[in-house]
Amino acid sequence: MSKSSRRAPRSAEAVRAGRRERARVGYARKSFTERYRGVLIGLAIVAGLGLLVTFLVSGATAKTYSCTQIWQPAPTPEPAPGQSPRLGYVQQDMGNRHNPDVPTRYTFCPPASGPHFDASRGGPIRAQVYGPDDYAPPQGWVHNLEHGGIVILYKGEVATDELIDQLREFYRTFPNSPICGFPPGQNGVGLVIARFDDMATPFSALVWDRVLPLETWDPDRVREFWLAEGERSNPEQQCQRPTPTPGPNQSAVPSGSAAPSGSAAPGGSPAASPASS
Repeated sequence: MSKSSRRAPRSAEAVRAGRRERARVGYARKSFTERYRGVLIGLAIVAGLGLLVTFLVSGATAKTYSCTQIWQPAPTPEPAPGQSPRLGYVQQDMGNRHNPDVPTRYTFCPPASGPHFDASRGGPIRAQVYGPDDYAPPQGWVHNLEHGGIVILYKGEVATDELIDQLREFYRTFPNSPICGFPPGQNGVGLVIARFDDMATPFSALVWDRVLPLETWDPDRVREFWLAEGERSNPEQQCQRPTPTPGPNQSAVPSGSAAPSGSAAPGGSPAASPASS
């Protein structure tokens, strides 16, 4: 029998002692951060991207204005005998200061006047139909009103695809402005259609200091409002106002007076280029 076969077996205590004497190797010596470094870095990147997306989305959707009150029209006095009632209601003027702080506070919403952006900050905005998710702040289109443009507002709750198609067709066939003859697509003085939720009715048509609230979409009534009230109250006139025709007991227009502005027939050319703000 060999010497190795005659070696006495080791006791259990000796085996356990030998195990304890072995050097521990591998990740047992690493800290938690060292073992999971890759996972922690990945989580940090995901969290950072999430915060960035949240910031960008909240910044894009945050309101740039606030309202002291939702405007409700005061009762309009009865017209004098032989006169037709005027469409729309007068809204108290809120001034026309440029480049206000953001968020901008309006006394009344929807605002038919008030502080607004100049060209360096995006006002007036482009004349067009804005979808329910498009950016069209009131500080931009209030400047359009100041120039004599018309703004039509709709609430997001009624903004179906069918309605947006109707509004685009309405824009395409909208008449030129009643005094200067500007087409609806004339930037700064034309037609703006946009979403605005802070109002008492689903729709509103606005010219400077005057509002036509609508419970339902009524294109014929809006056209009538525009032809009767457009370019008559805006503080920044964009063309020469026509001289009133003298009555039977009035003298004729004196020599050298300015001639009336051009026709406002639909499809015609503008009578004059809009003046800069």
